[in-house]
Amino acid sequence: MKAPGMNHADVAVAIQADKDLKGIERNTDFLKIDMHTHILPKHWPDLKKKYGYGSWIQLEHIEPGKANMMLDGKNFRTIECNCWSSDQRIKECNATDVDVQVLSTVPVMFSYNAKPEHTLDLARYLNDHIAQVVAEDPKRFVGLGTLPMQAPELAVQELRRCRQELGLAGIQIGSHINDWNLDAPELDPIWAACEEYDAAIFVHPWGMDNKGRMEKYWFPWLVGMPCETTISICAMVMGGVLERFPKLKVAFAHGGGSFPATVGRIQHGFEVRPDLCAIRTKQSPTDFLKRIYVDSLVHDPDTLEFLIKKMGIDNIMLGSDYPFPLGELHPGKMIEDAEWLTNEEKAKLLSGNAIRFLGLEGQSFGK
Repeated sequence: MKAPGMNHADVAVAIQADKDLKGIERNTDFLKIDMHTHILPKHWPDLKKKYGYGSWIQLEHIEPGKANMMLDGKNFRTIECNCWSSDQRIKECNATDVDVQVLSTVPVMFSYNAKPEHTLDLARYLNDHIAQVVAEDPKRFVGLGTLPMQAPELAVQELRRCRQELGLAGIQIGSHINDWNLDAPELDPIWAACEEYDAAIFVHPWGMDNKGRMEKYWFPWLVGMPCETTISICAMVMGGVLERFPKLKVAFAHGGGSFPATVGRIQHGFEVRPDLCAIRTKQSPTDFLKRIYVDSLVHDPDTLEFLIKKMGIDNIMLGSDYPFPLGELHPGKMIEDAEWLTNEEKAKLLSGNAIRFLGLEGQSFGK
């Protein structure tokens, strides 16, 4: 179900209307956990006024149920109430048969370029909000926190709070931290803490080039994001992060970006130019494929089949990028409609792998 300008809310309304017409309560027998969704508070303080400098996202509510995300006086993105209202989210989840959403902030809120103490302050605000949403409906929501990654000591401090006090399942981080790729030695204390506190890591692309040749045709989102994700995977593999931290659980958005399609080239380069590629680990990129999780957000059945072949049926989790229009508007439908998948395989993709990745075994979910 796709039409120009449709969004998650439009699709949910259409699906619910069809269900009501047919007298159907549910269109699937599978538990569905959406690993990749974003949420914001409805309000937060004027950050530029609070911190006294910088470019900070603010919400400008323009009409009931709609707001502009403003950055430096310009509209970064217009959002609807499903970006902040848990009631609306549950209504749309019920329409599309999504049992659980894994909540994370919108990447533009990472604020890694701010003063560390201010990024920490904002992170605590956002994390407290996500934890509150989860606490109000723990059968429908799971939370991921955000950290001041540019200040590893503060990041570890907030990670500990996320896990021990707020009960969040892990963290969402950017594909790079300002000028650091994810293999920067400065980040090692964070990876060690993630192992210690059994925190899952979800890597989301951000900070794409949007100048010059990348200005037109939405290239930063369509081309830049898959590239960013590929760089982040290669940095963690070739930089020896996954080798040094064998218990680290890491997932990457948007089907792993361009990595699955280029892993053959990456592997070949590692073999023929070890002087350039094998300087921090002797283990080849393909040795780590079973360590790398990705979401299912590839928008194309043939690509999903290829992704499963390359990354493995146990390493892929349903992810929709809700509530944004570049996401899968009917979460999980492509998996459910895949006749070439067994019911056991669909169950893994729709929830089983996420339960294992997030450490949710034994918990009860759904409405």
